[in-house]
Amino acid sequence: MAKLKNIIKQLSAADYQAIHDSLMHSNAEKSAHLLKFIRERQMSDAKVMEELDVNTNAYYTLRSRLNQKIEEYLLAQMESPRTDLLKKVANINDVVFTKKRAIASATLKKLEKELLDYDLANELTIVYKTLKKLHLNTPDNFAYSQQYNRHVAYMLAMDKAEDLVAEYFKKFGHYFMSGSEVEKFGLEMLYKEISNVCNLYKSHRLYVYFSLVNIYHRLFVDTKENDNVDEEPIEDILLNVEKIFEDYNRDSIYFNLNIVFEFLKLEYYNFYKVYRKAERYFDEVNFNASLLLSNYNLYTFSPQFLLSKLDRNVRMETEGDLYEENKVLFGDYEVDMNDVPRHIIYIFYRSISCFYSEKYDEAARYLNNLLNDLSLKKYPQAQIEIKLLLALQYCILNDYDLFNQCVNSIQRSIRISEKETMEHVQIFIKIMKTALGDNKKTKPGKIKSLIDKLRFLEIPHFSGIKHLRMDERFISKLV
Repeated sequence: MAKLKNIIKQLSAADYQAIHDSLMHSNAEKSAHLLKFIRERQMSDAKVMEELDVNTNAYYTLRSRLNQKIEEYLLAQMESPRTDLLKKVANINDVVFTKKRAIASATLKKLEKELLDYDLANELTIVYKTLKKLHLNTPDNFAYSQQYNRHVAYMLAMDKAEDLVAEYFKKFGHYFMSGSEVEKFGLEMLYKEISNVCNLYKSHRLYVYFSLVNIYHRLFVDTKENDNVDEEPIEDILLNVEKIFEDYNRDSIYFNLNIVFEFLKLEYYNFYKVYRKAERYFDEVNFNASLLLSNYNLYTFSPQFLLSKLDRNVRMETEGDLYEENKVLFGDYEVDMNDVPRHIIYIFYRSISCFYSEKYDEAARYLNNLLNDLSLKKYPQAQIEIKLLLALQYCILNDYDLFNQCVNSIQRSIRISEKETMEHVQIFIKIMKTALGDNKKTKPGKIKSLIDKLRFLEIPHFSGIKHLRMDERFISKLV
């Protein structure tokens, strides 16, 4: 909310009035009133809700929609340099055929400087190709030929970097589901390859692309990199990227990638448990959660936000609010079953939100639909984890038949997979079987000792039970 207030306060009078009028004309009076309250008054959230006559969820929706409207307006007002420069590049032939050679050359040199500023490699190759032809009979022909060759290579490096970043986060999804050392080794090889490609040229765009992988890799794959004195500190990387975004604030790619770096800042402070600083970025990322999940998977592993959000709500003891909030946040979320790791985490998150609102039938329905709709043969570990959570719902519902059926299926899957590192699964099954046992007096004590044992285990892959609040209330639900 603090960021939204800051943006509204900094709007020019003309922009503020235009946004306000647009909201009024589109029958969004309450959003217009909220804009006015934030702009012109110093009021608490509780007072604003009272003035608008809305409850907490409706207020949250209003804030989200207002934030979206303001962003859409500001984006529309941006003069995209890429569009302007592309028009100039498209007119190069007209300049060459209609202007004197000296004027054409000067025009192209000015265009070269603008393209260099914005690091637009594809367009620069066209400029250098034309300049070398204009100077065919002069010594400058060789210099422009060299520049052309260099920028063709640079353009290919840029394309390669973009492809590698996307491939890295696709591979991270496989690693996160399995915890496989083979997948981890593949990630480390990709990380080194991206580093090598991005170090070929001094380029702010390549620096930004490498930063996406560099930060994520050091937070979630190889945390030892953070202890390496030769590595650039993550906080410095985030500051450098922020400076690049400020210097090229009309670049549409950077404008859209800003939300990814807000997410990375959130994860960075979560990693070091500096939760007070993490809160600065939570609202902004949460507002855009649906968009982040749907549209940014080429640039980060966005489902991680759902797990971080779940842990945050558990930590703040507000996990019961998730169910209603999800109706607003994911009302227009576009499901993509082809991205299996993302879909697994999304369904898990929706299911656990139901669990914390004591809607166990709905939680089970989410998990059953996932198992029926997707083939998880490539992700046997994740399939076991999903079935384990499904068994938990049946345990609480006291559905002995479905519980036993689910547990038997888990045991078969473990035997087939020949995994030896599934101690946490066996302990959790013991917890549930103890809860369904006959000896009521000893149940809580036995379950608590098993939970204590579970807390000492390292689980190197996705596991839903890592995100459960296993306290006295959890035990009382079970028994």
